[in-house]
Order: sequence, then structure tokens, then C-alpha cells
Amino acid sequence: MAVDKEELKEKIVEFATKKSKFKSKMYIKDLYKADPDAKPREVKNAANELVREGRLEFFSSGSTTMYGVPGFGKSEAQQFEGEE
Repeated sequence: MAVDKEELKEKIVEFATKKSKFKSKMYIKDLYKADPDAKPREVKNAANELVREGRLEFFSSGSTTMYGVPGFGKSEAQQFEGEE
């Protein structure tokens, strides 16, 4: 059974916000725990939509993509500042 996308997005944001107090960046597999009934593909699509909406942000080290709540931890630009 497919889950409601808006409800899933709210669960992901709530989960990520709670986790961001301890861990500012999360793997997609961490976000799967936001709704155990949702399929991994549904969680990934919802998370990517949240990034487009600006409610989550991507962080990429080149080999790994992580998700974070804007305003928590270092942004991608801050992380790699001065490496040029």
C-alpha cells in the first residue's frame, strides 16, 4: 500500500529535525526510519522533493550524498571552503 506523500514528507522533516540535534547530516537509509511502512523508493522521492522545496538540503562529498536540515551543521559550501 502506498503512503500519502505529504504525510511522508512531514514525517521525514520531523525525523530529520529531531536527529539534527545529534547528527546534522543523514544518509538516505537513516531517513527510511522516519516511516518503516514506506518503501525506500517512496522515502527517497519524498526526500528529494523536500530538497527542491528547500526544507532539506543535500550534502555531497563526491562519493556520498547525505541529507540535512538547513541551518544545522555546516553547509556544503562551508565544509569545503578554502580547499581550492
